[in-house]
Amino acid sequence: MITSVFRKSTPLNFLLVGILMLFFFLIFQLQDLSWLSSLPLALTKGGMFCLLIASIFIANFVTKKNGLSKDSTFTIFFYFLFLLFFPSVLNNTNLILSNFFILLALRRLISLQSLKSSKEKIFDASLWIFLAALFHFWSIIFIVLVFISIIFHVSRDYRNWILPFIAFFIVVIFYIIFALVFNLDGIEYLQNSVHTNFEISYFKNNYENGALSIYATIALFFLVSMFSTLSGRPQLLHTSYKKIIASFFIGVLIYVVSPVKSNDLLIFTFAPLAIMATSHIEMPQIRLNQELVLYALIICSMFAFFSQL
Repeated sequence: MITSVFRKSTPLNFLLVGILMLFFFLIFQLQDLSWLSSLPLALTKGGMFCLLIASIFIANFVTKKNGLSKDSTFTIFFYFLFLLFFPSVLNNTNLILSNFFILLALRRLISLQSLKSSKEKIFDASLWIFLAALFHFWSIIFIVLVFISIIFHVSRDYRNWILPFIAFFIVVIFYIIFALVFNLDGIEYLQNSVHTNFEISYFKNNYENGALSIYATIALFFLVSMFSTLSGRPQLLHTSYKKIIASFFIGVLIYVVSPVKSNDLLIFTFAPLAIMATSHIEMPQIRLNQELVLYALIICSMFAFFSQL
């Protein structure tokens, strides 16, 4: 039944996911009502919600525009469900901003397969990634995906290899100007950001540990599905799927190396995993199997969300 609802791309589906997102966002935010008495805080919450909605729809745009899914809305639904696994991310402004910029970069890199305006796309993607790094430093690792994309599509033109470095210097210049205008200690910020920490002992309770374990199991399931079916997919889409897989592992690497550990850091894996989940659910298979996967994911996400409130 659920698969029949999201199998088609209709305004009603987008509205439904938007309403669900608002409902769960408010449930989490109403735990602490102090922001209601502060206009700046209230505006910040509103901005965060808008960025989350925009992130969901960018992921859907990437999927549909590049032929990675049929005309469905499974991607936005899966992205929404993955957000519920780690509700504390709904309060992490820096990660929401950083992930938003990474999705803008991913949109440009996936569309590079068309070979149209390749230099503009490489430059734009690099610029978005370096901007994302200002909000969470280790998201800079996504620059690897830029060079992977260059290797896949436009490696023969040496100018394409230089463009990421030009984008880097532009962001550095603007960062210095911003720091000087607002009298910020940019050097200290960078020094505090470049640390690494490989220990995973940050859990406040068993429910956070459980949410991570369930999410990891689900991610492994969709990864195995993607690897096992990749050879049977259209040859034209192979590089796009490989970039999606690479972006997922980069997101995991960011989680591993980031100095301040939290489940929130897995936000960088939500979009690529949602695209892989969409690819799995749209494969020709028995309808009952599709329904079982969706219902299991819904139950797990709801359990993870409410147990961590």
